[in-house]
Order: sequence, then structure tokens, then C-alpha cells
Amino acid sequence: MGKPSGMIRCFFKILATLFSCFVMKNNFRAVDAKDHDPRSSSNMSPSDFLDSLMGRTSGYDARIRPNFKGPPVNVTCNIFINSFGSIAETTMDYRVNIFLRQKWNDPRLAYSKYPDSSLDLDPSMLDSIWKPDLFFANEKGANFHDVTTDNKLLRIFKDGAVLYSIRLTLILSCPMDLKNFPMDSQTCIMQLESFGYTMNDLVFEWMENGAVQVSDGLTLPQFIMKEEKELGYCTKHYNTGKFTCIEVKFHLERQMGYYLIQMYIPSLLIVILSWVSFWINMDAAPARVALGITTVLTMTTQSSGSRASLPKVSYVKAIDIWMAVCLLFVFAALLEYAGVNFVSRQQKEFLRLRRRQRRNNKDDDMREGRFHFSGYKMSQCLPAKDGSAVKNAIPAPNPQPTTQKDTDTMKKKFVDRAKRIDTISRAAFPLAFLIFNVFYWVTYKIIRHEDIDNK
Repeated sequence: MGKPSGMIRCFFKILATLFSCFVMKNNFRAVDAKDHDPRSSSNMSPSDFLDSLMGRTSGYDARIRPNFKGPPVNVTCNIFINSFGSIAETTMDYRVNIFLRQKWNDPRLAYSKYPDSSLDLDPSMLDSIWKPDLFFANEKGANFHDVTTDNKLLRIFKDGAVLYSIRLTLILSCPMDLKNFPMDSQTCIMQLESFGYTMNDLVFEWMENGAVQVSDGLTLPQFIMKEEKELGYCTKHYNTGKFTCIEVKFHLERQMGYYLIQMYIPSLLIVILSWVSFWINMDAAPARVALGITTVLTMTTQSSGSRASLPKVSYVKAIDIWMAVCLLFVFAALLEYAGVNFVSRQQKEFLRLRRRQRRNNKDDDMREGRFHFSGYKMSQCLPAKDGSAVKNAIPAPNPQPTTQKDTDTMKKKFVDRAKRIDTISRAAFPLAFLIFNVFYWVTYKIIRHEDIDNK
């Protein structure tokens, strides 16, 4: 009885030994598989991974740029324009809403223990990494967007590349040359510059493809933006060093439809209205004077309104020349009636002068003591001033009074001369204004426009 029981115990021991060996073998396989599983790090929580990547225990210092004491950091930039407008001539600036995107490489942020090829992080993580100190050199005002959250994007790639995108609304200065206004073309610049890092530490570059993108259907109220955008570099040299700077030039061509409707056509009609005075009878002084003064005042108001929305520049603009010439033509039409009225009244002045001459001659005869009696054909001797008598003195003939026929003839002569001035003005004023228009539009729309394009 003791022998079989011993054999049974030995059998169970052998089974236990085999089972333990099987379990240990499976454990070794599981450990080995875990070590070779590329997704084994997924057991690490994202928070732990970020802490190990850029947290306090990672040794990452956001105050130090990548490649410290080494080559400069190359930052590639591109912008996407959401809106472009509010171009103000008085303040010489424009408003633009953009997505600013910057991309650089930070080797300290490269990772291999996380399966995803890129990480989209919360904007609050921006304070934990190093960022370029980009600013807009010609900026006059700017603001961020935080509705409904901060409009910022931070993306980190496996190789350490960092993409930083932000939405901005900017007011940028745009010096304008308004000599050809409102037939002008303007070039507005956007400059992106480093504030604190010199070119030994930081270099900005434009993205090779799609450096400046424009939203589909983008339109401007007064301008047409040309498709080509001129990209370039504007490296700045200061006392503190040489700083990297890149720029883009927007070429804008003004559309003058608004100014044709609001300024050119009304002023043209006012000038034509002033010519109606030439067809009104010159005896209707109230009508012609009222028409002339009204057109002059209206033209003055129109000229003042054209300058209200423009800066007080020292040079002459195209619109100034137009308004000045229109005002000159209207004022000349008023002066033309003054000349016509003066010429038509010259016959009265002429008759008044002849009467004055007759009166003066009669007074001279009275002083000299000579009288002429035409009815009796005789003369009377009177003592002269020296006491002697003058006999048979022949008196000077007395001028005959002007007859009604002579008066009418003289009046008709001067009236015809005044009417001739009106007749000449009816053709001379429109012809002169037509010649001015030819020179004006050829000069500003063709000659100067070609000069600007050549520049």
C-alpha cells in the first residue's frame, strides 16, 4: 500500500513542475512581446507624456531658444488673408484680418515614445515652449481674437517641428501718393520683424509655396487687389544689431466709379448749367446774376466736399485740378455777363460824356464873354479882359444836340457788340472745356498711369 501512494505523489510533483514551467514560459513571452510592441507606451497617460516632454522634470527651458549657441533658428512664415479693407486716405492706413502661421524646428521637442505623428495642444501650452518674437514693423494697432476661445493653434511633430498659428486684426500704415487721386494706384506693405533676436539667433523666411494666401471672394470697396504679391526682405540695421525682416507688398488699383458719380458728373453738369446764362436775354439781369452766383456757390461747396475725405497734403491732386478748373469756368461765366452788361451800357456813358462836353464848352464860352446869336446872325462886341473891345469876333460853333436817331443808332451799335460777346461765349466756353477734358483725361488715365506701371 505504501508503494503506490509514493508513485502518485511523484506523478503530481512532475505535473506541478511542468505546469510551473509552462506558466513561466508564457510570462517570458508576454514580457518579450510587451518590450517589442510599438504601442506599449500608450499605457502612459497624455499628461505624463507632456510632462516628460516639456514639463519641469523634462529639463526643457522655454527661455532658451533652440540650437542655443549654435546656428540661428529658421522660422518659415505664411499668412492667410481673411479680409482686407478700410483703406483710409486721411490717416494713410489699412485694416487686415489674417491667420499668421510660423513653423520652426525645436529638437528638444522631438519624441518617439508616442504613437501619433503630431500633437495638437491647447493654446495654454504656448507658455511652456519657446516662440519667435515676431512683430509687425508698420503696425498702428492690433488685437487678438478670443471668441469663443483663443484663436490660436499649436501643433508639435515627431521630428520636433512646431507649427504656431494665430488670428489677428491689424491696422497697418500705408504711405500713399495721392497726386493722381482718384485715378491712383497704391502699394501697401506688411513687414514682419524680430524684436529682440538678431540674425545670429533668428531668421525669418517666406514659405516657398503659398506664402500669401487670399480668401476666396475677397473684394474691396474702392480697390482691386492685383493677384501678384511682391515678397521680399527688409533686414533692419539698428544700433543694437541687425534684425531679420520680411515683407509683402500689396498692389492696389483704385476704381473711380464712386468719384465719377459723386464728383465728376455733378461738377460737369454745374459747369454746363452756367452756360445757360449765355442764352438768356442780357436785359434779364436778375436771372443771369442769380444763375451765375448759384453755380459758383454750388461749385465751391462741391470742391470743399471733395477735399473733406483727403489728407491736407502740400501737393496738387488730380481732383484738385478738376475742381479748380470747373470753378474757374463757372466764375468766368459770371464775369462774362458782367462784361456784357458793361458793354451794353456804354452808349449811355457815351451820351453822358457828350452832354458833359457840351456843358463844359458852354461854360468856357460864358467865361470868355462870347455869345453867338444864330437866329439873328450877328455878334455883340464885349469888352475883353484887358479893357479893349473885340469887334466882329467869330464865335465857335455850338455843337448840335444829339438827335433821337443818333441815340438809337449808337445804342444799337453797343447792344450788338454785347450780343456778339454772348454769341462767341456760346461756342468758346464749351470748346475750351472740351479741350481741357481731352488733356486732363489723357494725362491722368494714360500717360501717368503708364508711368506708374513702369515703376
